[in-house]
Amino acid sequence: MTDTSSPAPSMAALGHEIIDIVRTVGVALAIALVLRVVLFQPFTIPSSSMEPGLVTGDYIVVSKLAYGWSRASLPLNPPLFEGRLLGRAAQRGDVVVFRLPRDPAQTWIKRVIGLPGDRVQVRRGQVFVNGRAIPQAPLGVIWDHDAQDRRVLAIGEHTPDGRAYVTYDGGPGQPGDDTDVYVVPPGQYFVMGDNRDNSLDSRWPHELGVGLLPAENLVGKAGFVLASWRPGASILKPWTWLDLQPDRFLKPIR
Repeated sequence: MTDTSSPAPSMAALGHEIIDIVRTVGVALAIALVLRVVLFQPFTIPSSSMEPGLVTGDYIVVSKLAYGWSRASLPLNPPLFEGRLLGRAAQRGDVVVFRLPRDPAQTWIKRVIGLPGDRVQVRRGQVFVNGRAIPQAPLGVIWDHDAQDRRVLAIGEHTPDGRAYVTYDGGPGQPGDDTDVYVVPPGQYFVMGDNRDNSLDSRWPHELGVGLLPAENLVGKAGFVLASWRPGASILKPWTWLDLQPDRFLKPIR
């Protein structure tokens, strides 16, 4: 008996299955894109300027809900609108991710020290806001996490609203240890790195460092360290993918 059945039904079923897979992947990608644009964005720490709280290789999650949305919140910084949608002000002590004013293609991270209207000055390495010093407590001399041949003084700082974090001090007489008084204009912030002697921040003009940071350049607030890779790890080097720093997983950013 000759089999006269056609393979058409099986091919049609295969076609429907492929369409379902493509549709599922498309929906998943759309959801991921919406979450990245609207809610959260991952960010990899590329330098040592925010040590010891954040170190090179940390993979952090940034909340875009914290300050609302501006063009800086969107991929590629498109010139769609000015200002912020549902904008909220950053608070002193927040660790913020932002687009560098002189080159918006670059994304940096620093801590907010001065709010609009504040007067900020650094004297002998200590930060003064509106004439009052941010309290410091020496915690001891340690090795720099990212540069094991460098000794630094770990210093605890406490903001007036109770924020507590640790900074690094590389010693007296460093560039940026003594500054003029900076008056923060409306709609801008004064930001600094926690690794005070290894950070080109608002103490330097925008041609060299950050300068004063426009609020509309904020991408979001740094929330927590999701994972962390040791220096030298790269997505292009599969043998380094498991070269992790497990003690840094799920660390809150203070």
